[in-house]
Amino acid sequence: MASPHSDGWWKKRKAKARQASAAHSRARAGGHADPAEIFWHALAEDEVREKIETSQAGLTEAEAALRLREFGRNLLPGKPPPTAPAIFLHQFLSPLIYILLAAAVVSASLGDARDAGFILAVVLLNAGLGAFQEWKAERSAASLQQLLRVTARVRRGGAMAEVNAEDLAPGDLVYLESGARVPADLRLTAANRLTVDEALLTGESLPVEKRPVPLAADLPLADRRNMAYAGSIVAAGRGAGWVVATGARTEVGKIVRDVGAATSAKPPLVLRMERFARQISWLVLAASGVLGVVAFAQGMPLLEVFFLAVALAVSAIPEGLPVAMTVALSIATRRMARRQVIVRKLTAVEGLGSCTCIASDKTGTLTRNQQTVTAIWLADGQLWTSSAPLAPASERLLRRLVRASVLCNEASAHAGLADAGDQALAASWRFTGDAVDVAFWQLGLAFGLAPDAVARETTTLAELPYESDRAFAARYVRDGGRSYVVVKGAPEVVLPRCQSMRGAAGPEPLHSAAVDAALAVLTGDGHRVIAIAEAAAEWEAATPEAVAPALAADDLPPLQLLGLAGLLDPPRPEVKAAVAKCRQAGVEVLMVTGDHPRTALAIARELGIARAGESSVTGPQLAAIGSPEVPQFLDTVRQARVFARVSPAQKLDIVDALGRLGHFVAVTGDGANDAPALRRAHIGVAMGSGADVAKDTAAIIIADDNFASIEAGIEEGRFAYDNVRKVIYLLVATGAAEVLLFALALLTGLPVPLTPVQLLWLNLVTNGIQDVALAFEGGEAGAIHRPPRPPSEGIFNRLMIQETVVAGATIGLVAYFSLYFFAGLGIMQARNHLLLLMVLLENFHVFNCRSEYVSAFRIPLRRNWFLVAGVAAAQGVQLFAMHFPPVERLLQVAPISLGHWALTLLAATSILAVMEVFKWRRQPRRAPAPGG
Repeated sequence: MASPHSDGWWKKRKAKARQASAAHSRARAGGHADPAEIFWHALAEDEVREKIETSQAGLTEAEAALRLREFGRNLLPGKPPPTAPAIFLHQFLSPLIYILLAAAVVSASLGDARDAGFILAVVLLNAGLGAFQEWKAERSAASLQQLLRVTARVRRGGAMAEVNAEDLAPGDLVYLESGARVPADLRLTAANRLTVDEALLTGESLPVEKRPVPLAADLPLADRRNMAYAGSIVAAGRGAGWVVATGARTEVGKIVRDVGAATSAKPPLVLRMERFARQISWLVLAASGVLGVVAFAQGMPLLEVFFLAVALAVSAIPEGLPVAMTVALSIATRRMARRQVIVRKLTAVEGLGSCTCIASDKTGTLTRNQQTVTAIWLADGQLWTSSAPLAPASERLLRRLVRASVLCNEASAHAGLADAGDQALAASWRFTGDAVDVAFWQLGLAFGLAPDAVARETTTLAELPYESDRAFAARYVRDGGRSYVVVKGAPEVVLPRCQSMRGAAGPEPLHSAAVDAALAVLTGDGHRVIAIAEAAAEWEAATPEAVAPALAADDLPPLQLLGLAGLLDPPRPEVKAAVAKCRQAGVEVLMVTGDHPRTALAIARELGIARAGESSVTGPQLAAIGSPEVPQFLDTVRQARVFARVSPAQKLDIVDALGRLGHFVAVTGDGANDAPALRRAHIGVAMGSGADVAKDTAAIIIADDNFASIEAGIEEGRFAYDNVRKVIYLLVATGAAEVLLFALALLTGLPVPLTPVQLLWLNLVTNGIQDVALAFEGGEAGAIHRPPRPPSEGIFNRLMIQETVVAGATIGLVAYFSLYFFAGLGIMQARNHLLLLMVLLENFHVFNCRSEYVSAFRIPLRRNWFLVAGVAAAQGVQLFAMHFPPVERLLQVAPISLGHWALTLLAATSILAVMEVFKWRRQPRRAPAPGG
């Protein structure tokens, strides 16, 4: 290799830079150019140095500058955010918005400034709200940039230096230490007890032990133990490595590209509302056009026909729906917040209620993300768990094992506020260090072993720290007047050193078959197993001077096995019941994780996600299938309940496949590796303690990290969707009734039932008040027990169509016969009575709309006092109009006699009677839960 200081080398690098310029540009735009395509983990150290043309002295400042120009700064990719006007204008791309704008223009042309202003206010309110939510969503990838904004210790030109991470270039030699964030993708060249927390990228619950030795090329990212990836955190130890990828070429950079490239699936409500808007707009326009043609054929002047058709269209189109829907979703947002479910995007409120499948991450979502000793096989053959009592002799052996585990321990203890009691004892100590050592100290606290007390009672005479090559740790201690060695480490290393077992009654021969059986049980349940042993009795009289050299030489005496401890990242206690309740609600729960298949499957079985006999599907198995577009991929996803060792890109493919299989998909997660799937899902749900990028990408955040809160979100989502349906039912049924009334009048030769001004007034007085009040309706009991609606089902399902037809026909026919009955009084009086009747009919019908299943008389008024007040206000405004001369003249209305009032009121109650019969007849075929 040419010297970095020679002119020939410099010319060579400049020529190579020109040749690689196009490739690097493609890489920055999202491609994979050299060097990112190289399997760095499969190369030996000298091959790595050769390919990136560096040396043990590191890059010179000049070479680093050149490479920065070649490869770009070590920054994650991003795109300019859309401008505020662009975001605002995007909100108007909806058929319903087009119709509402046209309605506003026509209303203004009719001289009805109030109705035009009301419609425009609705449109602007929703556009402003949507623009704000979209602006927040565009920030989702921005927090990823923070992952690389750190400093790094590097060797430049043979000297140590500290540089900003964004100034790193391929070939830099970076040094790592405990607590540091890895600034770029590194191929490690040295590792001293180095462990790295890669849960951000892989979902692996334990920090990964690193070794700088070449590995097989086909290993998944989580198993590449000689690599350290950008954004991960050094949990313990020290190391050094060559920078082999920066910025967009890093693994976290690929996640950024996936987040940016992934098109967010629309929430279920948005999909259904878009379909509804198209359907209702075309239906109303067609009906208005047909009626206009009929009116013109009967001799009505063309100008009057135009105003009538437009007024009818404006009246029938539910322009109050956007405001009512916003109110309903805002109320649901507040209710969900009280149940620890924070909604970032208003349209996502009902998403959990519509989802048919939850694809959940494991670590930190279903589990605590904290290693815990959950089972111990004692050398006397007994198995301890937190719920399994032991005989007194075995209890003494257990306590001996626990004490040994905290004596042979390298975690650091930090005292807090001391207090009495075991729970207070646990709360008064915090630990840092290796996750396994921390887990054993937590176990010690549960058995009353406080770090300060243990330190007073024991003295460390010599120790042998844990090293990955050695796979065990040993410590010579004087404890209560007794001196002995305690050992803790991998079973395959510790067990061969044991010649006996420390049973409840004393030492006995090592029963290898029993130990092997216990080891198989623990590992089969997904535990990480640690063997704990102590030295034979002859060590007790030894001096520190005699023991220390033996420990240093790894020359341990014959050991007695105390037992095998099984560690897990245990499930959160509430998750199992929550999974069962989700299943009862018709929502399937899947596990999608980057963790080990055995661990994932054990946790899934414990939680009821996977059944006995089911196996997991791994990332390599999915990769072997090939394209996610092939039928075999879909079949695999359809049948699997647990996906393990999957990459972020594969999570994205799984979510896409579930969508193609007909699911509304909710994805839950807490790491950066979950961000692309969170964005692609119909509903992204992040844990409150998760990574910023996960929370920024998700539509919903579980503030208390409690998976059971998702069940609450499902219930509140269904309440919200029910309320949206109630508002639509009210608006569409009354609009259909008005269309039917006009059609019957025109077809039977009666005068036009209402003038355009009266139509607009009716729409403003009733729908402009009642629909918003109806949005405050409380949730119906039993909603959580109903199955989710099929994704292919629109808002107008069979029930909605039936109730809309029955209610619309009833209101339309009653209004028509009223017009016919009062026609003898003259057209002015007939319209006066008809307008009052329509207001009364819609005021009564709104109580039918409080539930699609339950009698209006069984729902207490106290559940929605806003509705009671709204109905009173609507009726009061109508009465005011009938008795206030200026409005009387504008609307051509007048007071009516008490007898006609009684007849009109009796006729209006018919809608209550008809809908009560409709609900009663449906009860044998569908019997909802009480109140539901």
